[in-house]
Amino acid sequence: MLMHAPRALYIHIPFCTNKCHYCDFTSYVLRGQPVDAYLDALEQEMARTVELLPPEDIRTVFVGGGTPTVLTPPQMERFLASVKRYFPIAADAEFTMEANPGTVEMDKLVAMRAGGVNRISFGVQSFDNGLLERIGRIHNVDDVYRSIEHARAAGFDNLSIDLMFGLPGQSVEQLADSVSRALQLELPHYSLYGLKVEENTLFHALYERNELPLPPEEDELAMYMLLIDKLKAEGFHHYEISNFAKPGYESRHNITYWRNEPYYGLGAGAHGYARGERHVNIKGVQPYIDAAANRLPRLETNPVPEHEAMEDFMMVGLRMLDGVNNDSFSAQFPGQRIENVFGEALNSVLAQGLIERTEEHGGGYRLSEKGIPLGNEVFGAFIGD
Repeated sequence: MLMHAPRALYIHIPFCTNKCHYCDFTSYVLRGQPVDAYLDALEQEMARTVELLPPEDIRTVFVGGGTPTVLTPPQMERFLASVKRYFPIAADAEFTMEANPGTVEMDKLVAMRAGGVNRISFGVQSFDNGLLERIGRIHNVDDVYRSIEHARAAGFDNLSIDLMFGLPGQSVEQLADSVSRALQLELPHYSLYGLKVEENTLFHALYERNELPLPPEEDELAMYMLLIDKLKAEGFHHYEISNFAKPGYESRHNITYWRNEPYYGLGAGAHGYARGERHVNIKGVQPYIDAAANRLPRLETNPVPEHEAMEDFMMVGLRMLDGVNNDSFSAQFPGQRIENVFGEALNSVLAQGLIERTEEHGGGYRLSEKGIPLGNEVFGAFIGD
């Protein structure tokens, strides 16, 4: 397994203006939260982390949430300065921050740009105001256009938006309209996610009461295939099951996860992976603050057995449309080949036509056209083999 220090850094800002109906992330409504004390605790965690695991050049940073852009401009400046103080960010690093439309005034964007952020990922979800209201978003379509305009005016050109499909009451036609409007923005990256009804969300409660009017499965599949067709037709590279980019604008940070490479994970509820161990941090804001005052604020730390790491490699690697290969596999697991470890599972999904062989990099495997919409079946084949 890869034992070098992580070159990717994830930081979690758990505050939101409100809680969306589908969200099960570690996030809390901003009002009344001890934001400055949380930023203090983050600095304490940074200091302890770099002492324990000294960083090399950091190639990618991703600030997620929550909604990191609910920080005020002074809080944003202070937070970004602390990141640079503890982590040596490479000059050509990709530095992404998630944002909600309507939370990026010009002074905040200026603070982000000055602090090193060079990529923004906007949680748009839909270009239909009725749907936005139904899923608990507080922005509207005008906020989307205004936020993109402000970001460009502040000097950001590496912009991405998230859209969702399979939403309650959503039709294929509504999705087609949202995708067309998204493409008119001429952004270099789009992420397109199917709704998953997660426990501990309002949508889950409604689903349990049979009060969540989800589109039928055939409509959801039609939505996904429509997304692929529309984005490919516009010259986008479908590089991961849910992600499309113009050449050179693929999310380098997320590729770290999909290649099963190590990364630092800081903040309440954050996950990290380094030196053969995965950890998850304490989730609540005040419990995280209290713990960080005295120690690394870990909820749990678990060593990853080699075979489990191999399963992870296959599961996340096959999300990438160029798939997995033996050169990368043997770099992470010296002396091993994919075929020797996963022969039975490979033969099964090959026989079903869900994956196909590739020749490059010592030979490998990728999802076939038939396998792309059935990815979860493919990934599951490599668990417990």
